Amino acid sequence: MGKLRIGVIGAGQIAEVSHIPNYSKHADKVDVIAVCDVNLERAKYIANKFGIPKVYQDYRKMLENESLDAVSVCVTNKYHSVVTVDALNAGCHVLCEKPPAINYAEALKMYEAVQKNKKILTFNFHYRHSSEVKAIKELIDKGVFGDIYAARVQALRRRGIPGWGTFINKELQGGGPLIDIGIHMLDTALYLMGYPEPECVLACTYQKIGNRPGIGLMGSWDYTKFTVEDSAFGFIRFKDGSCINIETSFALNIKESKVMNVHLFGEKAGASIFPAEIYSENGSSLTNIELPFLPEVDKHYESITDFIMSCIEGKLPVCKVEEALMIQKIIDAMYESAEKGQPMII
Repeated sequence: MGKLRIGVIGAGQIAEVSHIPNYSKHADKVDVIAVCDVNLERAKYIANKFGIPKVYQDYRKMLENESLDAVSVCVTNKYHSVVTVDALNAGCHVLCEKPPAINYAEALKMYEAVQKNKKILTFNFHYRHSSEVKAIKELIDKGVFGDIYAARVQALRRRGIPGWGTFINKELQGGGPLIDIGIHMLDTALYLMGYPEPECVLACTYQKIGNRPGIGLMGSWDYTKFTVEDSAFGFIRFKDGSCINIETSFALNIKESKVMNVHLFGEKAGASIFPAEIYSENGSSLTNIELPFLPEVDKHYESITDFIMSCIEGKLPVCKVEEALMIQKIIDAMYESAEKGQPMII
């Protein structure tokens, strides 16, 4: 088998700093032969920077003209589904950025296209590939924690409203911190808990800070066009009786500038994931165990590598399409619960 022929759809920041550089580190296995963006000048810039031979403004023409084995989908959330479905129908494996889609209905179309075309579809939930998650997962699989019955998920920024892109546009993004950064930590918790089947959710979202002038630690934003939530809080109950509390924000009056963490609560032990620590007991004493010497890894590199090897070897990727469909259903239910002011059965 020759090298995988890769196309990149969307030439924004995530393609420039994550996807293309990490494909380049696998030059013995892949060739990035085409890049596409509706902003043709941006696509030309990326092609020139990375030595990519073909440039397109219309991704459909790229799929039609180039014999691609796989594509990275790095477009705005609203277009994840349509671009991914078209790529799958064109016979390509797909690595799509998170979130899977803008809502569950769109994610379902992606799932159905996978079933139809028998191709690989995975998502860049790169925190799964961190050394902390790998270490805790290994201990979970060994039974160190026993039954993990609850988790606390936090993806919080004090004043971290992105001052670029479409992050504050609900129509294009689907929402704010919940679907953007909260989904990363929620996926981490679900992955470590074995992706239990959800039963119901109760959630609240707020727009208290982003829709007025303020201090920005990630660039300035146009508060007059701020249409997403700036914070979200929720409770998820699963059919096996376990539960998750989630807190996420772009802007919230807290001490820390940023918190990204998952706490797990098991019958034998609990854990913090970032940093990796274990809380248990030993005889007559309580014990806190730190894991300070975990190897440093590039999570995006590991995610890209997993996708490449899945395509080459035909193995299932770490992030499976069924899991992506489930988390999208949970996110949808949380937004619906917040909007209607009542619990939602999933």
